[in-house]
Amino acid sequence: MVGSVTDPGLGPAAEPGRAPAADAERPPAAEPGRPPAADAERALPADAERVPVAEFDRATVAGATAALRPCCAAARWADQLVAGRPYRTLGALAAASDTAIAALDWPDIEEALAAHPRIGDRPDGPGRDAAWSRQEQAGTSTAGPGAQAALRSGNAEYEARFGHVFLICAAGLRASDMLIALHGRLGHDPAAEREAVRDELRKITALRLGKTFR
Repeated sequence: MVGSVTDPGLGPAAEPGRAPAADAERPPAAEPGRPPAADAERALPADAERVPVAEFDRATVAGATAALRPCCAAARWADQLVAGRPYRTLGALAAASDTAIAALDWPDIEEALAAHPRIGDRPDGPGRDAAWSRQEQAGTSTAGPGAQAALRSGNAEYEARFGHVFLICAAGLRASDMLIALHGRLGHDPAAEREAVRDELRKITALRLGKTFR
């Protein structure tokens, strides 16, 4: 993890009679002919509690991009947010995310959609995005067989009409709420539905940014 916000090079003081722990925390020296391991020192953690935005601001491009990826899989969105640093606050980062998503082309949105499971399908992968999908779709886990069958049928009808998964910010919704939204959106023309998808992606991404940064 990147060091403390105030001074990334400082660690806790050594206890009397004990050697400082700096050597244990310092990455190994670079091999001859290879650059120092600065990128490794300043890369963001893949799994940890929320990271201060100040650390994201000063992380390497690779580290910052990796921290964003579970929030939204659109590469152009991540590139724009990384290039726009520093943000200093979560509010500024979230506002920049909203602006970036509003400017994405449809192929970028499709790239993000590819990382989202169908409503009712609970991914079992170990990644943060899979864990968040399970949390966000918790309302489907207690749905009865009838509601589960209706979700499967609705997903199939939606995908046949629009050619991509039904995306909804499912956090806090019951299966019945999701079904109502799904059937309502089946009445959209393709252009209107693309804008509905963009707005749901914006809400999901904002939620996940709040789980990642502080």
